[in-house]
Amino acid sequence: MANNNSFNDALTPIGSDQRVFSGLSHAALWFSLGVGLLVMQVGAYLVPAVGTQDAFIAIAVGSVLGSALLAWTAKVGCDTGLSSAGLMHQVYGSAFAKLPVLLNIVQLVGWTTFELVVMRDGTNAISQQALGLEISPVWTTLLWGGVLVLLMMGSMLTLVRQFVSRVGLPLVVLSLLWLSWHFVGVLQTQGLDAFWARPSDGSMGMLSAIDLVMAMPVSWLPLVADYARHGRTGRSTLGGTWTGYAIANVWCYALGVLVASVSEPGTDLVTALLLAQGGLLALGLILLDELDNAYGDVYSGAVSAHSVKSGWSVRTWGMGIAALCTALAWMLPMHSLEPFLLMLSSVFVPLYGVILGRLGLGAAPLTEKKVDLTTAALWVLGVAVFHGAATWAPQYGSALPSLLVTFTLAWLTRPSANTTGATRA
Repeated sequence: MANNNSFNDALTPIGSDQRVFSGLSHAALWFSLGVGLLVMQVGAYLVPAVGTQDAFIAIAVGSVLGSALLAWTAKVGCDTGLSSAGLMHQVYGSAFAKLPVLLNIVQLVGWTTFELVVMRDGTNAISQQALGLEISPVWTTLLWGGVLVLLMMGSMLTLVRQFVSRVGLPLVVLSLLWLSWHFVGVLQTQGLDAFWARPSDGSMGMLSAIDLVMAMPVSWLPLVADYARHGRTGRSTLGGTWTGYAIANVWCYALGVLVASVSEPGTDLVTALLLAQGGLLALGLILLDELDNAYGDVYSGAVSAHSVKSGWSVRTWGMGIAALCTALAWMLPMHSLEPFLLMLSSVFVPLYGVILGRLGLGAAPLTEKKVDLTTAALWVLGVAVFHGAATWAPQYGSALPSLLVTFTLAWLTRPSANTTGATRA
């Protein structure tokens, strides 16, 4: 039967024939996914909040820690051969896991829609600023949505190995190098001393800044296993994911700090990039890279949806989700929905704290229950800690306290092989 887990690709460990990603493949993929305009915009936000020196410290520490969590989860996915939905089923129980799986699908649809809006607005800005052309947002939305649907018709493995690794990565690196060279030159003209000594306005503490930087790699936790399960070894998956994403995160955050520091007050990031020498080409390449982010969201959403209704293939689900997101980007005021998406994302920090506590430190018995009450309760507790910390102790951040509490308790309550008959699939 179609609904039987034995026929469900998302809930069944993959075979050796599908384990084709080398460490370089993982590094290329996660470098590409780590590059984005949103990351640069958050980097620009850090400058007045904590000052230049503390901003760079927060970027370095937050990127290393956040990417480590991402890579750790990737290793778990590779070691088990399970998708993100599969990990949720094995830790939380086959029935209860449907809740976080459905929430994950909702957030991935939302973030894909948001990426399409970013690409649409960026394309329209390029057209207006550089070419003097006014293009209807409808047409640019349909353009990027159509490209996304076409990409979902192909093979994810081929896309990552052939295009991202060999073509996309070099082009994105060149665009970042060009922009970095340009803005460093502007900075040298304006003077390094004033830039480095820029004070904080006191609106954010160091731990909160680190938490904010970590938010980017942590936001990919519900997706990483969908790709990592195709890794050849856990070690290469860990190293490639960690290295690729950390470098991209540090680079884009730092570039955002740099652009905000040398641009005229009130200038938005896209305009500042367009005004740079060669900025049109560089921004265009970065927009193309945003397509990778949208694809990553859609593919993972399709894998999660397939776990719920396995009668539809991952490819069919992917094309359907891409079409849905295109329609939503056309109709919805996405910027007003961003707070909802950020709130929804917060539930996945403690969710993966529990998963890492159960599986992150070596093989462990996995549940065969429909509902694992212990892990479910720990997840709910973690969500409460996340929002409680944000409300009553924002200076300490939200992600780290929630992760520490859920990981520690999940590890301490981990069942032994003698107390359960469950075994790894």
